[in-house]
Amino acid sequence: MSKESKIKNLADLRLEIDRLKVLAREQESYLNDQYILFNEKIEAPVRFIKSAISWVPGVDLAKGVFAKRKGDEDWITRVLRIGFPVILNRFFLRRAGFIKRALVTLLSQQAASVLNKDTLAGLIDKVTHFIQPAKRKKGRARHTDYGIPPDSETY
Repeated sequence: MSKESKIKNLADLRLEIDRLKVLAREQESYLNDQYILFNEKIEAPVRFIKSAISWVPGVDLAKGVFAKRKGDEDWITRVLRIGFPVILNRFFLRRAGFIKRALVTLLSQQAASVLNKDTLAGLIDKVTHFIQPAKRKKGRARHTDYGIPPDSETY
């Protein structure tokens, strides 16, 4: 069951090419319209979600932590700059005064800015290298003497 071709000569071929180009333009136009309609339908719920999230306290802080910046800080450094003071003040300096807490916060943020992914990865590598047992060198197998000479035929 082979399909008969409508193209018999060069003029038919050119007509078919033009027809296919027009069809492609119509399909592109249709898809572009559908894309615009889809974006308009999605726009309202996205606006609602953004406005609802903007009312939640701390969202801007979380966005700032994970957003890319032009500086040398990576996300681990930014998390540590927030996490160190919170942990130190919450667990270790419960009864400390305001000045002590402010100094510890300042110093812990400076310490966190020194740390980044590379230094943490290097530190973890050193710790795992220290913890791992030393690998033995493979040597030739030693002969274990059980009292029987190796060339005797009686076992």
